[in-house]
Amino acid sequence: MNWTLEVVVVPVSDVDRAKEFYADRLGFVVDHDTVINDEARIVQLTPPGSGCSVVIGRGVVPDMPPGSLKGLQLVVPDLRQARAELVERGVEVSEIQVLGANSRPVPDPLDNVGFIFFTDPDGNAWGVQQISSRA
Repeated sequence: MNWTLEVVVVPVSDVDRAKEFYADRLGFVVDHDTVINDEARIVQLTPPGSGCSVVIGRGVVPDMPPGSLKGLQLVVPDLRQARAELVERGVEVSEIQVLGANSRPVPDPLDNVGFIFFTDPDGNAWGVQQISSRA
């Protein structure tokens, strides 16, 4: 049996601000923006090429304070290009960091060990790793 991760809830304080960040700055696709009632709104966004989406909203997860999610990770085939795109879109992103060493030959020295990091406007923390073999 396959078990797939399809949705991760990201706690935010301002739904419109977070939607703008994820859609306009990160380039995530807005799958839907649904107002259920005055207390509940769900916005689902998917990174291009991903099988997993994020959900932001109001009345979604009361036990997770905005900004409390850490360690979310995206994977890209070209970290240099990904960083350049984020900088161009106005995202404050770290320099490329190499964490560890590859134990076997890889097409690019950043594969598996190259990362960049950023946070959303609430402080939810994201990492981006290069793995070109998934391209």
